[in-house]
Amino acid sequence: MEIQLWREILNPYELAVKEVTTKFNHLIKEHQDRGLYSPIERVEGRVKSIASILEKCQKKKIDLEDIETRIVDLAGIRVICQFVEDIDKVVEIIRNRNDMEVKQERDYIRQMKTSGYRSYHMIVYYTVDTLDGTKRLQMEVQIRTMAMNFWATVEHSLQYKYKRNIPKHIRERLLNAADAIILLDNEMSNVRSEIMDAQNSFQIKANIVADILNNIQNLYKLANKREILKIQDEFYRIYAMNDIERLERFNKQLDVIAEGYRAQSLARNG
Repeated sequence: MEIQLWREILNPYELAVKEVTTKFNHLIKEHQDRGLYSPIERVEGRVKSIASILEKCQKKKIDLEDIETRIVDLAGIRVICQFVEDIDKVVEIIRNRNDMEVKQERDYIRQMKTSGYRSYHMIVYYTVDTLDGTKRLQMEVQIRTMAMNFWATVEHSLQYKYKRNIPKHIRERLLNAADAIILLDNEMSNVRSEIMDAQNSFQIKANIVADILNNIQNLYKLANKREILKIQDEFYRIYAMNDIERLERFNKQLDVIAEGYRAQSLARNG
């Protein structure tokens, strides 16, 4: 197959990966903006390299003309979660999306592979708009915790190094590590509510601080410098108290002050 044809085949998959990662990242931001806990910690995407495609074709005896129908992970999205419980939530989010149609699901968390690999896999159909019109393609979505992802990344590197023939003593160590990952995920689940409360509090505080700083920045154009410095000093004083309620009250007061200055400015310009 000509190199140019490879580009034509893989370009829509690159577009799909960019679009879907952007959508998931926006979903994270929506949760944060509303002060809600996001079941998605981060998202990664990739298009399979030509070398990997050729290797898979050789291994599974796939004709190059059939790669788009028989290789379902030309485009791959990896969704990383903090907790095992988050994985089911992400699966539901994907099932309910209008821009994705689920073709297949495989639960390697409740039914762990013999190697110790754990992850939730979904094959979805996704449509992109290209120069040649719309294209409906297949995409693999892997959903796993940070701990599962660490194990899978290490195991993948070892598979590559030993050409999928990992020595027995290393396989045993990997299995032991997989058991440790299960224990770690279980322990994290036990303190999940505490961690979520702490993270939500931090995000709420971060949003309030962003609003305050934005208001102060805008006041530089409207109020005199002495007044601004006074407001700024008050902000630093309240921030040092580490009291979200006080910070929220200050933010509301600042909104009123900023609105007053804006009204004065409009009156002068009118």
